[in-house]
Amino acid sequence: MSKINLTKEEILEMHLGGKIGVKLLRDLKTQKDLSIAYTPGVAKVCETIQQNPKEVYKYTAKGNLVAVVTDGSAVLGLGNIGARASIPVMEGKAVLFKKFGQVNAWPVPLENVKTIDYRTDVDKVVDTVASIAGMYGGINLEDIAAPECFEIEERLDSMLDIPVFHDDQWGTAIITLAGIKNYCLLSRKKIKNLGIVINGAGAAGIRIADMLKGAGAKKIVMVDRTGVIYSGRSNLNKYKQKHAIKTRKRTLENAMKGADVFIGVSAPDCVKAKMVKSMRKYPAIFAMANPVPEIMPEIVKEVMGKKPYVMATGRSDYPNQINNVLGFPYIFRGALDAHASTISIAMKHAASEALAKLARAGHVPEEVKKAYNRTNFEFGPNYIIPSPFDPRLLDYVSGAVLKTALQEKENNKKERSESESYFI
Repeated sequence: MSKINLTKEEILEMHLGGKIGVKLLRDLKTQKDLSIAYTPGVAKVCETIQQNPKEVYKYTAKGNLVAVVTDGSAVLGLGNIGARASIPVMEGKAVLFKKFGQVNAWPVPLENVKTIDYRTDVDKVVDTVASIAGMYGGINLEDIAAPECFEIEERLDSMLDIPVFHDDQWGTAIITLAGIKNYCLLSRKKIKNLGIVINGAGAAGIRIADMLKGAGAKKIVMVDRTGVIYSGRSNLNKYKQKHAIKTRKRTLENAMKGADVFIGVSAPDCVKAKMVKSMRKYPAIFAMANPVPEIMPEIVKEVMGKKPYVMATGRSDYPNQINNVLGFPYIFRGALDAHASTISIAMKHAASEALAKLARAGHVPEEVKKAYNRTNFEFGPNYIIPSPFDPRLLDYVSGAVLKTALQEKENNKKERSESESYFI
């Protein structure tokens, strides 16, 4: 893969006027058209929805519209830059929703939702999003700092009847798990036996640990800015406490010694060559800090020589890019098509498994090869994750999520029916 050189001028030029707009789905050419689209005809549609609220999905844009919500407190690697400065990222997210999942999405940057110490005000965010949720078929939370992001997602998911999904938590986790599954096949290691080190215990790191444990991983050491998260360490929030373990290891260097897998969602250049050397045979290094990873692929290649290993980053100019665009457009597509009220953990695991399977499917379409100017897309150490430009993602991932959502709906119906019959 070749590196792409970008200038500030061409970047700003592409963003002139923004990247998104509104497209009319119906023509408005005559007096009759106007009478149907607006008054007096639109009143009949309002009455129809009032009488049967579920018809809102049939007669409005709600069923295929997602709100991309942020307070601008944790934008990319830029940090707490505020809601207004976050808009280009939220517009970009909307572009990806439409391009890859055929989902309409709109930015909802929230101003004035910070406390006096500049932390995210959970109550304000929850109240605001709940107030505007009626227009949308789903809520994509974006770039909200941890730990507040966990409570915001949990509260909104429990109170709303539409899917709520914080991509910074779950997107990276779903795709990382897919890569680890394929690494296990290549290295002939079982996930339950892997020694895994996760550097970074924010939104992504916590949920990566959750997803890996849900898939059978048992030996995970988490590391944050202070060091290893161990039982008895003070000043741990409840999300970190959940992953605290009994260990004498206290530093990242200690933790990586004898590990099979390193997963970084942290800071650039924090992993040194000697740490990679200390890992077990056939290691996996997922260095996903952006734009500069925890360790550059060139350094890992020099360390490993001809020995087998798997390397993944968050960058598009290296193989095995762990890119959230492989997840959220397709996950929402499946959830919206199912009229799901939540994106369950089963749906997330279904998406991860579908991604892993697609990387092994072979016969990569020609448009993917052209997009990357590359022909070698065979399953192996340099191809454990599908390309974002693979058109089969819509069938594989959205289809898996849709199937799981519908099955869960059917199971819930059966449980309610059995429960009601019990009391008759």
